[in-house]
Amino acid sequence: MTPPASPPTPVSPITWLGNQPYLLLSLTSLFWAGNVVLARYVAGHVPPITLSCFRWLGTFLLLLPFAWPHLRRDWKTLISHWPLMLTFSATGFAINNVLSYAAMQYTEALNGLLMQSSGPLFVALWSLTLFGVRLTRWQSLGIAISLAGVLTIILHGDITALASIRLNKGDLMYAACMFAFGLYSALMPRRPRTHQLSLIGFTTGCGALMLVPFSVWELASGNATLTFDGLTFATLAYVAIFPSALAYLFFNRGVALIGPNRAAPFQHLMPVFGSAMAILFLGETLRPFHLVGYALVLAGVVIASRQTPAAVRAA
Repeated sequence: MTPPASPPTPVSPITWLGNQPYLLLSLTSLFWAGNVVLARYVAGHVPPITLSCFRWLGTFLLLLPFAWPHLRRDWKTLISHWPLMLTFSATGFAINNVLSYAAMQYTEALNGLLMQSSGPLFVALWSLTLFGVRLTRWQSLGIAISLAGVLTIILHGDITALASIRLNKGDLMYAACMFAFGLYSALMPRRPRTHQLSLIGFTTGCGALMLVPFSVWELASGNATLTFDGLTFATLAYVAIFPSALAYLFFNRGVALIGPNRAAPFQHLMPVFGSAMAILFLGETLRPFHLVGYALVLAGVVIASRQTPAAVRAA
């Protein structure tokens, strides 16, 4: 007599979430979109370098109790790859974040969200330059369709509005931010084999340390002041938890599961979420061009994330 089959082992919600790359990357874009909108809102209230420094210091302290056992075990591996780890810390945390926050002092949140949509192009450029990795036809098509959706939202469905766009200092800063983050994304698959809490704990700690002297200089220069009020504390709490601890854990895991070129188009969701926040929280009206833009962005993400038959055979 055949014994009854044992019931399947229940999967914890955290384990399930850790194997859902599309959901992880979508949540990452949601948190990062909120970060751009918030950075614009507090521009002039919280200095950009100091905000970046406190962001990563807070994230490091928040994750340290969970990351400590893994950091102790993986320390030798992390140190043996110190040039790569310092590059991660600089491009993914220190340089990238300071430039994005500084950019919001000079440009609008929607401009930052638009510049964010160039992220997949920088990832593709770095991947091609460093490793000879070319975009597939589906990835190229998906990026193009998503970018068309982003432009539809930003331009309110009016292509003639392109003529009114002017790049200012903030826009150029945000482009430089995306250039740095593109390198971080392209290098991520080459990270050392460690627990992801070890990786993010090390890089956030190093990123914060890199920014400490610049933050001291910013506050000592007399050109910036930091007021510890409710808005400041709420800002620091949000940026440390959602676009930092959670978003980077989600982003790193998503890239590990599907690769940087397939993950990069999810950045096109940021303008979608950003405009949705404006509709929900600022009372803006949902219009037909929003729906068209949403549809194009989501279609592009699905197409770009498609796994080719060759990739399936290689998996």
